[in-house]
Amino acid sequence: MELFELITPATHPDAIHTQGAFIAGGTNLIDLMKLNVERPTQLVDINTLPLAAIEPLANGGLKIGALARNADVAHHPFVQQHYAVLSEAILAGASAQLRNMATTSGNLLQKTRCLYFRDTASPCNKRTPGSGCAAIAGVNRSLAVLGTSEHCIATNPSDQNVALAALEATIHITGAHGDRSVPIADFYLLPGNTPHKETVLEPGDLITAVTLPAPRPNTRSLYLKLRDRASYEFALASAAVVVGQNASGHIDHIRIALGGVGTRPWRAVEAEQHLLGKAPTAANLRAAAESALASAKPHSQNAFKIELAKRCLTHAITQATSA
Repeated sequence: MELFELITPATHPDAIHTQGAFIAGGTNLIDLMKLNVERPTQLVDINTLPLAAIEPLANGGLKIGALARNADVAHHPFVQQHYAVLSEAILAGASAQLRNMATTSGNLLQKTRCLYFRDTASPCNKRTPGSGCAAIAGVNRSLAVLGTSEHCIATNPSDQNVALAALEATIHITGAHGDRSVPIADFYLLPGNTPHKETVLEPGDLITAVTLPAPRPNTRSLYLKLRDRASYEFALASAAVVVGQNASGHIDHIRIALGGVGTRPWRAVEAEQHLLGKAPTAANLRAAAESALASAKPHSQNAFKIELAKRCLTHAITQATSA
């Protein structure tokens, strides 16, 4: 770890006009600094900013401050009652100690666990643009099969963000050019030719909050995570679903997002369209899962993820519709 200057801004404008890296819980950034993957010369501690509130909105939705700790969000009664998928996703990630420190905005910006990204002796286009991607011909069992490019196959590691994608969250940002709100579907960038550019954030941009739309009546939500071990492990495949059925049992509303298999939290729009208006039969669910993974591109060690993700998706919807 290299020497750095620590700054504590008093206001939002003070924070966004600095040149340093923002730090809140530090559960990801400090690890990367120890590995010399991240080398900021200036850290901007934003924990004193008033961004930790979790507040129901007048329209029935929810506002989650950027500095709200993961544990506080997961255990908040309003979240548990109306956005169960988010509570379940957060509780499926990390450990209790990390959830007590990690923040909503930090989780949104969580870096990949690709071992080549974290190893400065290896080429990685995400860490050093133009150096190459060692994972494509290397150890790639845990890496992405959706949204990849010839330059990067790193997986987005977050559980929280998969749930936020299914809930159609909006990310609120303040920066040198003012305030803006970005739907989570537009927040993450595919790697393409520039895998080092992961989000639409510009230098100095500060996430201030995440808002969730009001829950639809008569819907259920669920998060299912498949991993190598039962605790403190990243997903090999996961599914966040929000589903509603009419009186005849046919699906009249559905949102699906996949984790563990994409370079970003992966919204499975094709699967949603396939299921809308249909009964959640085994055949319909399997066909929807096939459509969700139709564009998957496996590599030498991760082809198993395609079938695993299909089964994860079908089982998650089966559980949600039979609750």
